[in-house]
Amino acid sequence: MLTVSYMPGCTLKTTGRNYEDSMLKLLYKLNVKVEELKNWFCCGTTYSMASDNLMNQLAPIRTLLRAKQTGRRELLVLCSMCYNTLRRAQDLVLHDEEKRNKINEFMYLEETNFNGDEVRVIHLLNYLKEFIGFETLADGIIKKTSDLKVAPYYGCMLLRPEEISIDESSENPGIMEELFQACGIDNVYFPFKTECCGSYQTVNKKDIVISRTSKIINSAVNNKADMITTSCPLCYFNLDSSQGTLVDNVPGFKTIPVMYVSQILALFVGIEDATDYSMHSIDPRPVLKEKGLLG
Repeated sequence: MLTVSYMPGCTLKTTGRNYEDSMLKLLYKLNVKVEELKNWFCCGTTYSMASDNLMNQLAPIRTLLRAKQTGRRELLVLCSMCYNTLRRAQDLVLHDEEKRNKINEFMYLEETNFNGDEVRVIHLLNYLKEFIGFETLADGIIKKTSDLKVAPYYGCMLLRPEEISIDESSENPGIMEELFQACGIDNVYFPFKTECCGSYQTVNKKDIVISRTSKIINSAVNNKADMITTSCPLCYFNLDSSQGTLVDNVPGFKTIPVMYVSQILALFVGIEDATDYSMHSIDPRPVLKEKGLLG
């Protein structure tokens, strides 16, 4: 059995727990033991835009130090925001000796220095591809359907800046499509798959988020998708929750379920209890039942 260290971040313990629950059950079925880091720190949510703001780098670097202490090379991360923040903090430490030294000076006396290359931050999609293999995952498919059409949505944080992208192409990524194709899931053409959903602007500029998510959702619906899939808790929240407002204010607006990648894969390998459907604003169960994935 493979063992991997794991940093969940804050959201996966609250509004994003469907993502964590389905991931844990999926990887267990794939013979992977997931060990959550002890004493991990909130990543800070966003990477500091000020080049001299080193205080914001302490939390992500401390988490990477915790990963280093496990003796394992990879640190599995699910949340796109956490992935982006950890990777960029690591990249800063790796390539800027002066800032690396200053950051290490802030650490606790009992901690060793972090040089930037001791740990690899790896996103779930890359882990599935490199350590499990999409073909191996496909071999475990129990529930088969030939007509489930998904619109893979990446958002921003997994792809930008280019040096931390989970895909060779940050403009036209294809790792999610490659995964779904291997598992017999149809990908639909989706030109808005890397469009920003509005991110944390949902807190105080809801109109911006509604405008952006409307374009993304309509694109998926117009291209005949049955659902949108994502691996970002914030993207999930914005795309799922905004549809209630759109229904109330846009005549003829058509809703579409939004699900995490791990939720879909868990169903395909026969795990039906990996999701709390009450957490979905747009209930995906009618589509899942129609496609033979539930009940």
